[in-house]
Amino acid sequence: MAAAASGTLFHGVSGCGPGARESRSPNLLFVFPDQMRAQAVGFMGEDPSITPNLDRLAAEGVAFTQAVSNYPVCSPYRAMMLTGLYPHSNGVLANCNTNGAEYGYELPTDARCWSDVLRDSGYSLGYIGKWHLDSPRKPYVDTSNNTEEFAWNEWTPPQRRHGFDFWYAYGTYDNHDHPEYWTTDAPRERRTRVDRWGPEHEADMAIRYIRNEGGTYRDPRKPWALVVSMNPPHMPYQLVPARYLEMYGEASPEDLVNRPNVRLDEDTPGAQLARRHMKNYLAQVTGVDDQFGRILAALGEEGLEEDTLVVFTSDHGNCLGSHEEVSKNVHYEESMRVPFLVRWTGRIDPRQDDLLLSTPDIFPTLLQLLGLGAEIPEDIEGTSRASILLEGTGERPSSQLYIKIPYGQPALGHRGVRTHRYTLSIEKTRDGISATTLHDNVEDPFQLRNVAEARPDLVQELVEAELNPWLERTGDPWGRA
Repeated sequence: MAAAASGTLFHGVSGCGPGARESRSPNLLFVFPDQMRAQAVGFMGEDPSITPNLDRLAAEGVAFTQAVSNYPVCSPYRAMMLTGLYPHSNGVLANCNTNGAEYGYELPTDARCWSDVLRDSGYSLGYIGKWHLDSPRKPYVDTSNNTEEFAWNEWTPPQRRHGFDFWYAYGTYDNHDHPEYWTTDAPRERRTRVDRWGPEHEADMAIRYIRNEGGTYRDPRKPWALVVSMNPPHMPYQLVPARYLEMYGEASPEDLVNRPNVRLDEDTPGAQLARRHMKNYLAQVTGVDDQFGRILAALGEEGLEEDTLVVFTSDHGNCLGSHEEVSKNVHYEESMRVPFLVRWTGRIDPRQDDLLLSTPDIFPTLLQLLGLGAEIPEDIEGTSRASILLEGTGERPSSQLYIKIPYGQPALGHRGVRTHRYTLSIEKTRDGISATTLHDNVEDPFQLRNVAEARPDLVQELVEAELNPWLERTGDPWGRA
């Protein structure tokens, strides 16, 4: 669970130094929108969503149907994904905003990210879209999402970009119709404002990067890795082009909200939220799918499909009224489960797989697939799943860790595990354990019943066999608090 495989499965890297190669190493396209739950991808057969491009990608590659965001909120996910470390090791214990800044929550400059490894191995790297790994500092940037008292959005200086030499990004900014970006050479006080739906503009930029228009986006002699981090389907949900809404026609909330953990018949606050925004949310999902399809088409037009590892995932899911929850950062399936689709034409056999994939596993898996298994740091806490992707064999974990940490209280909050059958969440406050929740996801797939009180033996078994080993391996003080 804690050790990464260090062998190399793809032999494309050789020579005497960075950039020296016998054969071209594979490119990497890594696309992850914000707040797209696994249930919202059409092939999963749950939400009535329209996602033809993602469905096709799932049919052409491996779809990990049980992947999760272990700490389902923006900044902690991003730090885990980039570093292969859980929060107590990577330093991002909650969202990067004014509250997080008080405790130094931001991606450390000296962190060794997989992008740093790729840079040192001769790759050109690009980042487009939402970053959300820098704490705001005063005077706050005068932009949406920031006020004089509280801020989210912040510029990322070049020394904090972890190897990404093409930069077209922002911290966090939620005006989807009029997004703003800092370009590679722009100072903090100069942003580029665009009057175009964010995912559409970011797809434009990704296509230009892939085509290397004008020879100005990347070094054509090098393999490349491009990350595209779209904000939708994140709130405000109503900021979505009409053409995607129209694809859902006259569908009513009763047509679209099919999860019994949304109490539409009782008209609760969660039900009201779902009534108001489920069509908007699904329209944003469809819009992201459409723009992702444009990027894939550009890969094909450039003849790069067989040379490019494609990954599509999300930083976390979205409850949108399920369990009366507004969005994420809870243990429920709608919050934790994310799509995770991988295509490498000619190298990975298409199939679905129920591997219990965790966020920190992404780092070593990517490096090993790209032929850089020997460069995986020894202190990595994720585990490479490359052999499962390529050969269908390899270590399979019995659980995934769940984490939620209050600002400034690293030993408190929620910890739990998710197995193929159960989800356990235990909340600890300064006064001790305050709540224990156990769901049987086979007998109760919508998690309507808490069976912790009826199954204390099972709670204890999961704590001892699954949770405690995770806490020990990730250096989490929760178990000792």
